[in-house]
Amino acid sequence: MPATAEVTLPTDTQVAVVRDFAAPRSLVYLAFTKPELVSRWLLGPPGWSMPVCEIDLKVGGKYRYRWRNKESGDEFGFSGIFSGIEPERSLHTIERFEDGPTPAESKITTSFSDNGGGTRVTYLMDFGTKEARAAAVATGMTDGMEMSFRLLDKVLLELS
Repeated sequence: MPATAEVTLPTDTQVAVVRDFAAPRSLVYLAFTKPELVSRWLLGPPGWSMPVCEIDLKVGGKYRYRWRNKESGDEFGFSGIFSGIEPERSLHTIERFEDGPTPAESKITTSFSDNGGGTRVTYLMDFGTKEARAAAVATGMTDGMEMSFRLLDKVLLELS
């Protein structure tokens, strides 16, 4: 049975998502930082593609993701900046939602740790206010994350 994401609300402004993957940390980190891999798994529900996936992996470097629904043509995107990088250990970003009434900015720490022959990924997302966190959670974001993680499981299996 594949792992599933565990979601908690550690503070009034934060969402934490923890997910285990059956692959070494170096490979999971690569899948999070190479555009040609990210665009294969960070897709959420079926029917979405990622026509824009840009990652300049350095402190101060920018990233941009843009999704498109194949059926409706609807699009949305996120852009951000890397505020800290510890290769194969953590990524610290400041992210903006490009489309819509969700938080203007969120701070995200993505941590990678060894876990019994696999890798545990922990996202800690701080939306700044309780209202902004509630708006983000209401989008179904954590369900979409788990759908993406299932695609990542497949990509990691192919790469192993």
